[in-house]
Amino acid sequence: MMQDQRDNSYLFGGNAPYVEELYESYLHDPASVADHWRDYFDNVKQVPAVDGSSRVDIAHGPIVASFAERAKQGPIRTVSDSADSEMGRKRVAVQQLIAAYRNVGNRWANIDPLKRSERPDIPELNPAFYGFTDGDMDIVFNTSNTFFGKTEMTLRDLLQALRETYCGTIGAEYMFIADQKIKKWWQEKLESIRSTPRFNIDEKRQILDRLTAAEGLERYLQAKYVGQKRFSLEGGESFIACMDELVREAGAKGAQEIVIGMAHRGRLNVLVNTLGKMPTDLFAEFEHKGPETLPAGDVKYHQGFSSDISTPGGPVHLSLAFNPSHLEIVNPVVEGSARARMERRGDLLGEQVLPVLVHGDAAIAGQGVMQETLAMAEVRGYSTGGTVHIVINNQIGFTTSDPRDLRSSLYCTDIMKVIDAPVLHVNGDDPEAVVLATKLALEFRTQFHKDVAIDIVCFRKLGHNEQDTPAMTQPLMYKIIAAHPGTRKVYADKLETQGVLPLGTGDLMVKEYRAAMDQGKQTSDPVLSNFKGKFAVDWSPFLNKKWTDEADTAIPLTEWKRLAEKISTIPEDFKAHPLVEKVYKDRAAMGRGEINVDWGMGEHMAFASLVASGYPVRLSGEDSGRGTFTHRHAVLHNQNREKWDTGTYIALQHVTKDQAPFLVIDSILSEEAVLGFEYGYAAAEPNTLTIWEAQFGDFANGAQVVIDQFIASGEVKWGRANGLVMMLPHGYEGQGPEHSSARLERFMQLCADTNMQVVQPTTASQIFHVLRRQMIRQFRKPLILMTPKSLLRNKEAASPLSEFTKGGFQTVISERDESIDAKQVTRLVICSGKVYFDLAKARTEKKLDGVAIIRLEQLYPFPHKAIAAELKKYPKLEEVVWCQDEPQNQGAWFFVQHNLLENMSDGMKLAYAGRPASASPACGYAHLHQEQQKSLLNAAFAKLKGYVVTK
Repeated sequence: MMQDQRDNSYLFGGNAPYVEELYESYLHDPASVADHWRDYFDNVKQVPAVDGSSRVDIAHGPIVASFAERAKQGPIRTVSDSADSEMGRKRVAVQQLIAAYRNVGNRWANIDPLKRSERPDIPELNPAFYGFTDGDMDIVFNTSNTFFGKTEMTLRDLLQALRETYCGTIGAEYMFIADQKIKKWWQEKLESIRSTPRFNIDEKRQILDRLTAAEGLERYLQAKYVGQKRFSLEGGESFIACMDELVREAGAKGAQEIVIGMAHRGRLNVLVNTLGKMPTDLFAEFEHKGPETLPAGDVKYHQGFSSDISTPGGPVHLSLAFNPSHLEIVNPVVEGSARARMERRGDLLGEQVLPVLVHGDAAIAGQGVMQETLAMAEVRGYSTGGTVHIVINNQIGFTTSDPRDLRSSLYCTDIMKVIDAPVLHVNGDDPEAVVLATKLALEFRTQFHKDVAIDIVCFRKLGHNEQDTPAMTQPLMYKIIAAHPGTRKVYADKLETQGVLPLGTGDLMVKEYRAAMDQGKQTSDPVLSNFKGKFAVDWSPFLNKKWTDEADTAIPLTEWKRLAEKISTIPEDFKAHPLVEKVYKDRAAMGRGEINVDWGMGEHMAFASLVASGYPVRLSGEDSGRGTFTHRHAVLHNQNREKWDTGTYIALQHVTKDQAPFLVIDSILSEEAVLGFEYGYAAAEPNTLTIWEAQFGDFANGAQVVIDQFIASGEVKWGRANGLVMMLPHGYEGQGPEHSSARLERFMQLCADTNMQVVQPTTASQIFHVLRRQMIRQFRKPLILMTPKSLLRNKEAASPLSEFTKGGFQTVISERDESIDAKQVTRLVICSGKVYFDLAKARTEKKLDGVAIIRLEQLYPFPHKAIAAELKKYPKLEEVVWCQDEPQNQGAWFFVQHNLLENMSDGMKLAYAGRPASASPACGYAHLHQEQQKSLLNAAFAKLKGYVVTK
């Protein structure tokens, strides 16, 4: 096979002599070959020789000819290099010098406003490294492979051009990118202007205006609210000029929405000076006079905001995502929100929607969710057409500025290289360079729809917060900072000295901004207060709803049969796997009512009926197409496919002619970022059933930050409703500590304020109705589903067709055994999940007729009325036993205790039957699992012992 590849490669086979001839010409004179070959050979030269040396290759032809001639002439004679040979060597060296500056010129760039470090020793950037002397500086060389505007330049002029381009206040990194077109694009953009900004007077004044606003707000707050935390932007004011340029330029290029995610550093500045939040509203928060209408609320530097800003290209909706203090965790949330907005607009490339992520230098390098988010950047189900990343690089993480402690990489942005994203490092003290870098970054993103990063190297004038004294741990750094006049003053003085602005203009602008603050006026571009975009989402129908609101989730029999036929039919020219064919054959029978409906069919019918009714469905997870336990088979794979990227069929995309979209995604192997993405998607799209499915529920703890900070508390902190569904396979079947528990107890602990729904359905009809209820009922709260594993194929969990065409979701399932006489029942066993089927079997084996068993299907909000009604059915009831698979310190036991007692009559006893408390969610020994299972089943029916409470 390798030989076949070689024969068909442009570098081997019959092409080899041609390539060798091209290479000979290139070694003699790089300008003599076509651009794409020159780029290729340039890269070849960067590869070390087999002996590890970095010696430059030279033309082979003359050597071969020389040996042939020597063989004719007899003994070898020593000859001197000719002048032509020396000139050829210099030409090659010039090309190497150009490549060196393009590759590592950024290492010599003037990007640190504090100038704390000496310029590193990089021999490749020194002409002497290639044997050049002062006498060579005026030699003219071919420079046609550069974009300096000349095909020939003296070495002196070339060196100056290279240093201006790559070693100024912008240090560009792009040569690591594999795509030659992108590399050439950056070469042209940077070299043609030598990375030098050229702005007119109005543009320079606008930059100074934004610097004045950035500094002015911080100093105003510092004076008025002494000591209060605000996470000042001072030292990084150029960031506001960057954001101003980004918004205006993006609008000019057609963007209509910009979704922003950032941590707390500079957040208040962005709220006021970019999004146009009224300063009076911010001041009210500092003075604790703002509205406090939420159950919990949050601190001001976590708050989100949205506004509509006028730009040269028309109105742009800005949305700053709410964010907790967990740095970088908002990244996937923003990406998900952006994706939802793109799909709502039919904007497949992200031409109308732009995600912007603002990072800290320590966080972007240190937080793992950053890598997970980048891993989704160009994946089909998650791509957002390129994100603009901006780093506010304070050169310090909390109290750490020692490079030996900050990170293992050279730059904080080196993580961007995993997706070939170019990086522009820029000196924050050169705001014009910052704005230029922003222009270039946005132009790149617009053309290539890929991620790009702007690393604004600046400093943090104050401590991590305003109550901190950074000089305690950073004395040298803060001596330099204390002597720094501030970026605004540096730039204002420069413009006045150059005569661009009249003397005193900078001071006048400071006074004008302070006056605006005193009056509480807006300071950003015109904010369109009454503007409402065409694609804005109205959340009002979903607010102030009750979980008890009814929803008609049954579907007519004729509709059931029509949909069932559609989703169980495989095209005639499509060869599915024999096992999958059997699944679809059985589903066809289920659709006709010939056999009971299993879990997979119940799910499919829920999805089919929703998309047929106009509700889009989005399902993602690490194995969601097939289903971890091969129960779903939403995506069929043609066994006769001839290409890897063709040959799939999704029946749920062929339900009706005008159906809503159905999308199922096999996600990257990530929990935290993918769950965050889906939360962000659901936050922006309430009319889509958005589902994240864990491979095993146990793995959801890898996304605990998203669960705690967003899903559980987002509404009470920020007033943000969300209808995300989490499917978490949960059940004790002896698979060990990491494949048994979705950590139900953690969700129960988080339940309060009617913040979510926690459901553990046990039948196919229950999953059908609860999924439909999530959309049809206008109640948008996260739905946590403890989905089964063994029950997926358990015939006892299958449901008759009548349960889909009548009725609805049951929060509590009553006793199903008609032989149990309610009047004779003295003990009621209440359980949730798979253990019900084990209990029912054990009761039958023990021939007990005085014990009833009911299932608590919805754990939260707790269905008090339904439980109370069940208890009233049994007049002789004396004992209530809660039985669970999980250990006593886990599962729902501690949550249900007080809820059950609340509904019990005086004198009744409440007891526990389950596994003993354990540090591990489950045991790994098969025999121990069996013993524990047998023991808990016996305890459910035996004499009460252990923990017993009498009401």
